[in-house]
Formats: sequence, C-alpha cells, structure tokens
Amino acid sequence: MFAQSTLSGSKAEQYAQLLEQARGLMHGEHDRTANAANLSSLVFHALPDLNWVGFYFYDGNELVVGPFQGHPACVRIALGRGVCGTAAATRQTQRVPDVDAFPGHIPCDSASRSELVVPLYDGDRLVGVFDLDSPLLDRFDADDQAGLEAIAAAFIQSLQPA
Repeated sequence: MFAQSTLSGSKAEQYAQLLEQARGLMHGEHDRTANAANLSSLVFHALPDLNWVGFYFYDGNELVVGPFQGHPACVRIALGRGVCGTAAATRQTQRVPDVDAFPGHIPCDSASRSELVVPLYDGDRLVGVFDLDSPLLDRFDADDQAGLEAIAAAFIQSLQPA
C-alpha cells in the first residue's frame, strides 16, 4: 500500500516531494477516476489550509464533478462560467486571491475565499480541471501554481497507456 510521508524543506522542495508521491500513487494505473480520487485525497491531506480539492471532467458539453475531498460541490459547470469554466475555456490556470472579486464566481462552498484551478488538456482535448479551494484569502502563490500544474501534468500523463 501507499504510505504518505510528511513534506519538508522549502515550498518548492515540498511540491517536488508531493509530485513524487503523486507519481508513485498513480504508477501503473491509467483509470482517470481512480487516479483522480487518490490524487484528490493525497493533495487535500498534504497541503494546509484547503477546504476542497478535486476534479471536474468535461463530458463534451460541460464540466461535471468528479472525485474530490471536501464538502458537497456544484455538479455541473458551463464552459466559461466561474473559475473552473474560465480555466477550461481559456486553457490557463486561474489563481484567484479573492473569489468574491472574480466576475461570475460560482459559490459552491460559502467558506471558500481563494481558489486555484488548473485546466487539464491532453493535447487539444479538454479532459477537465483540477480545482483547489481555500478558506483563506490569497492562499495560493506562484510556487503553489507551479507545483499544482506539475501534479496536474502528471495526472494527464498517468492516463496514457504504457
């Protein structure tokens, strides 16, 4: 079984350790639901000050909630709507220091104050988004963004058959 270890060192070093844990957890598994479920749990329990970590998958029309850790979530999100839909539509990570200041923010959890959403693309094909929420304002910085984008890339890579 997988044993999660405590992260140590600088924030960049911690993300490098978390990425290695994520790769180990997903090694040999290509099912997106299984990997998304385990990755959500890994990140939720490894990083401080998060109240929601999970995935929304694109069904051909909209984003639909996938595996996550946290309170119940919005089930469907239109492309271009809210932070998740904007990340999916623009293909750009959305790092939002204050969700109340984000035009069209969808308040799935009233405790959320900041959010980071990484779009998940396999080439030109939209897979979905990797979404993290925090009850703290301005929780996510450039180091968080870089680390979580690397973890998201590892998730996409895990979906490829060997």
